[in-house]
Amino acid sequence: MAKKKLKAIDLFAGIGGIRIGLEAAGFEIVYSNDFDKKAAETYKLNFGGIDNSNLFEAINERGMKRIPKDFDILAGGFPCQPFSVAGHKRGFADKDRGNLLFGVIEILKKRKPRAVFLENVKHLKHHDDEKTFKRIEEELKRAGYYMKAEVLNSMTHGNVPQTRERIYIVAFRSPRTLMKFHFPDKIPLTKRMPQILERNVDDGYYYDNRYNDIYTRLKAAVKKRDSFYQYRRVYVRELKNGMSPTLTASMGLGGHNVPIIRDAKGIRKLTPRECARLQGFPESFAFPADQAHSHLYKQIGNSVTVPVIARIAENIRIALESEKNA
Repeated sequence: MAKKKLKAIDLFAGIGGIRIGLEAAGFEIVYSNDFDKKAAETYKLNFGGIDNSNLFEAINERGMKRIPKDFDILAGGFPCQPFSVAGHKRGFADKDRGNLLFGVIEILKKRKPRAVFLENVKHLKHHDDEKTFKRIEEELKRAGYYMKAEVLNSMTHGNVPQTRERIYIVAFRSPRTLMKFHFPDKIPLTKRMPQILERNVDDGYYYDNRYNDIYTRLKAAVKKRDSFYQYRRVYVRELKNGMSPTLTASMGLGGHNVPIIRDAKGIRKLTPRECARLQGFPESFAFPADQAHSHLYKQIGNSVTVPVIARIAENIRIALESEKNA
């Protein structure tokens, strides 16, 4: 007889990075929500249904009828912009996004799942002299949860050539279960730039004389074929460790925020597929053909590193299953 899968809800689901990680660890997704219309289109293409409403609409609805009553874990990468450097670190003062975490707390109080799994930028830990992080811990405790948190880097914990530090928060209703949970250890990095690059890339990704002064700067700086580069307004930065810089939503803002490389053909930006590989998405993951690349870059930058999620989720599952054997 097959073991019954643990159930999860996927909030701030984006394009489904957390879902893929949870499913790889053996969880069944029973509800998904994201307010971003374009991200929801990508999610639907790959997984089917998603609630594309504002989360507070689902919460304030009588009886929270859209949100299942029976699930084991609430997971989500709640909006990071209020706590990130790029988002000016406004925290809970960001009325549109900073307060969404309290919506999560409300669901926890009403539905009481056995575990919580949250992801955010590493700056959350020290935002507002650590007052924000302490507030999160206090709110989780009031809701009946005991937590652990750790900052992990995708290149050391996800086997992808991307420098991406994120804070991961895991909480359980049982302090005994929390004691049995541990964050994954570092693993060897075996994937490098050549393994994420596409062949026969379209000419549109390459820089040439159309870009005037930018192309002149790039030609002078982008020399190596085994390094990633970042274009800044006053200089070009080489990532000398062979790792990609952190992929962010600002890649979708236009300009030159997408990492740059030199290949046999010339100097170019990474493609959306290459960025997805840097986040550990499977090759089978599809993007809507009618969406502009700016939307795709934004969605990938807003997402998570799938292998890191999967490794943490696996340890959560093991801890939850240990409750039955205690």
